[in-house]
Amino acid sequence: MATTRTAHTVWHGSLTEGKGAVTFDSSGIGEQPVSWPSRAEQANGKTSPEELIAAAHSSCFSMALSHGLTQAGNPPTQLTTQADVTFQPGTGITGIHLTVEGTVEGIDEAAFVAAAEDAKKNCPVSQALAGTEITLSAKLA
Repeated sequence: MATTRTAHTVWHGSLTEGKGAVTFDSSGIGEQPVSWPSRAEQANGKTSPEELIAAAHSSCFSMALSHGLTQAGNPPTQLTTQADVTFQPGTGITGIHLTVEGTVEGIDEAAFVAAAEDAKKNCPVSQALAGTEITLSAKLA
């Protein structure tokens, strides 16, 4: 069964001087302020499209890796994933780097890295972002 998740943004003013708020409609977890300076300079307590992509990618990747490891008979005890989305004003998103550290009984480093590479390739967010270079660092804790 397909699901659809919804968020919306209300923006006021020009790109560089304006500001807005993104609201997480499906989950009801509230809204977060966004602005050009929070995107192109310092966050200063506001989010950005790139941070939202990083959140989506790190969580999707973690779920995909957990599933792959579990299917192979080695469910993880813990996975800690960071997604770094690089934004260059005037160019756009230039890359995403995933870093994962896992606690997984019964596998070696090579098997963990292979599972992580598979998750990077097959998680739905990675597939949606296929036009962007995605790199990965993976290690066991």
